[in-house]
Amino acid sequence: MPRTRAAVITRRALLIGGAGVVVAGAAGEAVNLRLLPGRSTMYRVLGLDGPAGAVPDVQPVPSVSGSFTSTARRGREVGWTIAAPASAHPLPVAVALHGYAGSHRSFSGNALGYDRFLAAHVRAGGAPFAIASVDGGNGYWHRRADGDDPGAMVTREFLPLLGAHGLDTTRLAFTGYSMGGYGALHLGGLLGSSRVRAVAALSPAVWMTAGDTPRGAFDDADDFRANTVLGRQRALDGVAVRVDCGTGDGFEPAVRSYVDGFGTRPGGGFEAGGHDSAYWRRMAPAQIAFLGQHLSA
Repeated sequence: MPRTRAAVITRRALLIGGAGVVVAGAAGEAVNLRLLPGRSTMYRVLGLDGPAGAVPDVQPVPSVSGSFTSTARRGREVGWTIAAPASAHPLPVAVALHGYAGSHRSFSGNALGYDRFLAAHVRAGGAPFAIASVDGGNGYWHRRADGDDPGAMVTREFLPLLGAHGLDTTRLAFTGYSMGGYGALHLGGLLGSSRVRAVAALSPAVWMTAGDTPRGAFDDADDFRANTVLGRQRALDGVAVRVDCGTGDGFEPAVRSYVDGFGTRPGGGFEAGGHDSAYWRRMAPAQIAFLGQHLSA
């Protein structure tokens, strides 16, 4: 294929005036055709990521936080938060898995504001449920070569803790963003439809091959092959699945391939957005409504 002028446009050319405006238009076409590296940056520079979502200005649902020493995580102290509306009956629960460099606090307050999005959902008549987040470190929610196993921490330690706090873990969902989006799909598939009702993933961090992954996501190629969610869509048969990803997200091509691998297409889809909280907040109401619908069924 001949090398086009659009394929060698520099960021400086995009930012200057005059003729640079024409160049930016050509660059936009190149970005849409995936001819340029750094597509996520280009979408952001060109203003193609859509409007930023806003946390609703409502009183958040009540929250309680604590910590426990995790055997599965080799003695690490693991923090957690449960955000739940008041209820006279045990509530179903969505376990929320954070992204890389995040923590159990990432879903609350001024971060993603899920405690406020959940309050707005219930106020509007949506089915109530709890959102429970937990610290998983940066190990991509599966067992690592050093013995750290954040996935087992969730399934063997955190779920019993949630039951002890009065939540109905027989009505269970997983949700998460980026690394946590991958984790939600991965753990949902491991537990399957006998234990999981729904999985809602935001911008899941998935790759087509082991060679595409960054250092630290997987121990090696064997670890990638053992834990990738691509090719394992059937593990989620019987589970309600929603996957949302921005068209300006670097993970979008792999996520699209993943979604295309389902026999029945998941809910959600692809719209303008980057790999950032502006997009995740915009998609939060739809994700929470999806979780509420399937947890209450």
